[in-house]
Amino acid sequence: MSALLEVEGLTKRFGGVAAVDGCNLSVQEGTITALIGPNGSGKTTAFNLITGYLPRDAGTIAFGGRTVRRPDPTRLYRAGLSRTFQRARVFPRLSVVENLTVAVEQPWRTLLRRAVGRGERARSRELLDEFGLTHLADDPAGSLSFGQRKLLEFATVLMSSPRLVLLDEPAAGVNPVMVETLERHIRELNGRGITFLVVEHDMQLVMRMSDLVIVLDHGVTIAAAAPADVQRDPRVLDAYLGAE
Repeated sequence: MSALLEVEGLTKRFGGVAAVDGCNLSVQEGTITALIGPNGSGKTTAFNLITGYLPRDAGTIAFGGRTVRRPDPTRLYRAGLSRTFQRARVFPRLSVVENLTVAVEQPWRTLLRRAVGRGERARSRELLDEFGLTHLADDPAGSLSFGQRKLLEFATVLMSSPRLVLLDEPAAGVNPVMVETLERHIRELNGRGITFLVVEHDMQLVMRMSDLVIVLDHGVTIAAAAPADVQRDPRVLDAYLGAE
């Protein structure tokens, strides 16, 4: 396996506080990698730096073997790196199917008339069926439950046929049945070749699903190992797992 995403020395300061402080992480192609740590350890900030939602102060990022000098969310999306957020981002006034189709890059002439090709519509219907949302296709996204919005956002990032998906706390705030649904989708998609980097606080989910677990504490990478090894690591137990 080769590294699909390589991050070295990633740093971001807010005033005198280092939210991410020389973070190193590597995500191997074809894996499910978890990024864990206490609240405030810099996980979501790291996601924002990698995907270009925040400018980094220092460090290097490489995706697919190429250095990403100025991360930009749109360009990375087109290149095959997409992400979700802690609170699912949907267009509440658009229908469920429209949320999927607007995620597809369209020629500028079609933007005002919201024209969507047959291929995009077919792909969106395929994803809605896969995620069990077909019966809600024409409903406004704002009418969905919290868990259904998470599924919709997950389906939306797949419209680009990504190589790497960053999931920010996919199981947070959803019921156990929805957690099982999300885990099943992650495993099935990973089996088809999609790589995942997942921020998650549900340690049972992390330990049974992940190939590798990376641990942050105060913005610093303190461990990167198989789940069983992370559970025995004294540094991790002291910083995070021991407090659970």
